[in-house]
Amino acid sequence: MLGCLKGVAIGDAIGKQTETLSPADITRWYPDGVRGFEGAAGEIIPRYVGNSKHEWRIGETTDDTERTIAVARAIIRDRCVSHKSIGREMLGCRKCVHPGVKSLWEFHQANDPVRIATRHDGCGAAIRVAPVGIFQGTSDLDAVVSGAREASISTHGGTLAIAAAAATAAAISGAIDGASPHQILSLAERAAALAENRWPGTGSPAVAAAIHNAHADLAAMPVVRSSDIAARWFPDRPLTIVPLALALATVMQSAEEAILVATNIGGDSDSVASIAGGILGARHPETINDKWYSVVDRVNDHELETLTNQLVLLRR
Repeated sequence: MLGCLKGVAIGDAIGKQTETLSPADITRWYPDGVRGFEGAAGEIIPRYVGNSKHEWRIGETTDDTERTIAVARAIIRDRCVSHKSIGREMLGCRKCVHPGVKSLWEFHQANDPVRIATRHDGCGAAIRVAPVGIFQGTSDLDAVVSGAREASISTHGGTLAIAAAAATAAAISGAIDGASPHQILSLAERAAALAENRWPGTGSPAVAAAIHNAHADLAAMPVVRSSDIAARWFPDRPLTIVPLALALATVMQSAEEAILVATNIGGDSDSVASIAGGILGARHPETINDKWYSVVDRVNDHELETLTNQLVLLRR
């Protein structure tokens, strides 16, 4: 289970180096591609020097890991998944709280832990649900789906967001249970379908199908290459980001390799790398790069080992 949270944090930090970049932009900034942390730990990532919102540092995790930890702390305190408790913890988060990230900005402006968002379909909810998957086993998939929604609705109330979060939590829970890649994919698709049916939006259900299609495309590739994936599943919208992450996590066998593939795609690279890294960290903890984690731990001091030990005792 520690491998899961390590994968989440490492993917977030390494992926941040190329977030929002196109493949051409990545080549310009990193002619040899991203091979890990490109620079000294704690130094400002070159393209963020002078950034008015935040000068992101090499090895620094983003709001995604910050809010993953908030979800974990809420579960540990209450021994259940409650949006009120999660909302209270997340009000203490500080990263990316600005008008450019509307889902977080509206939540913090309301300053109400009980608030339930009625919109926003981004992947911010899916990225923080790893603790739900660690807490709740797949023997009760309904509970996994409900828990994912509780972890989402403080900031993300859209159907796509909740379904993506449910799929991610189910995949993580399945990976922890020792499920095969095929079983993990099936759990994710079933969880997404359950969420979309239970909390429908204005459009037709789409997340489960997108997960299935992304996996089928990647599984058919002779070699999984960032450039090939970018041409078909560039992660810049809800129906590509989480489906791509789940596909990488069930086609590949290494957290380290999946994080690098995701990072070198660009787009919402930190989200894809974080989700894929978390699932593969649970599936194959031996593929977590310990040198990368030592950088993340030194720069952020998240105390993930302590959180994991407490969550393990609560797993249902």
